[in-house]
Amino acid sequence: MDAEALEREGLAAAAAAISADAVEAVRIEFLGRKSAIKQALRDVRDRETGMTLNAVRERLETAIDERESVLARAELDARLTQERVDVTLPVGGQTRGSLHLITQIRREVEDIFLGLGYRVVDGREVETTRYNFDGLNFPAGHPARSPLATLFIDEETVLRTETSPSQIRTMEMQQPPVYMVSLGRTYRRDTPDATHSPIFHQVEGLVVDEGITLADLTGTLDLLFKKLFGEQRRSEFRTHYFPFTEPSIEAYVSCHICDGDGCPVCRHSGWIEVGGAGMVDPRLFEFVGYDPERYSGFAFGWGLERIAMLRHEFPDLRELWRNDLRFSRQF
Repeated sequence: MDAEALEREGLAAAAAAISADAVEAVRIEFLGRKSAIKQALRDVRDRETGMTLNAVRERLETAIDERESVLARAELDARLTQERVDVTLPVGGQTRGSLHLITQIRREVEDIFLGLGYRVVDGREVETTRYNFDGLNFPAGHPARSPLATLFIDEETVLRTETSPSQIRTMEMQQPPVYMVSLGRTYRRDTPDATHSPIFHQVEGLVVDEGITLADLTGTLDLLFKKLFGEQRRSEFRTHYFPFTEPSIEAYVSCHICDGDGCPVCRHSGWIEVGGAGMVDPRLFEFVGYDPERYSGFAFGWGLERIAMLRHEFPDLRELWRNDLRFSRQF
């Protein structure tokens, strides 16, 4: 084999390559496993011939690598020239995101109660039955304790069905006075429809102090209604039953459509239910070690999704989680 001729041919081929693919083809032809120089090196029987062939191989490798580098730099220069950005051009419009409607309402409710001197408490989403049921005076056979209504992790652990367990934990950790609200996700075994979801958000409030009466509760709720739904809204309260309050009431706000005259939205009653409330049952005080003869208190709890539906007059809460920007951008 004529090593000098092979070298001249390889150097010429490398110099003539005009693309990365062409350089790679030259590399394979002159330095690949089946190339003439590799075959010759396998058949070498003397030291001098081997040194000559290896020197040719190294010079070819250097020439091919240099040609590859030259082409890569040229390609980069071309891209920088063609793809350069004119920084003097005007910037296009930017679409800004916004807070989700539930987040907006949650922060608004928090601000209202912080302004009243309440403390915002974050509770646990995974709770024990002691705090989710026992501490809230749910009797043993209550339907809420059934796996058909509550999501159980094991026999003593559930996904909280309401944010009320944080009230029990707070009372265990401090003596009265207590002025707190707890907001967050809650879970129930519900079939999703226009007014139900297995995951929803609640705000629950608790006040414990000396001399707290039902008038304090109704006054607080009336103020909250006016802050959330407008100063012209009126409130009404009707007796009800909840295991953890006695007496218990349901809170209603005057219909925002008919202003109390009656329409299909309020079922011609003039009022729309917002949620439950009541005076704290003395048994809860006994559970946490408070003196029910000295202290009294009230509690309330509502869904943030219900507040959103009442304020913005949309009929299906599932719209909140469909991620349809045509809906979300309205808020």
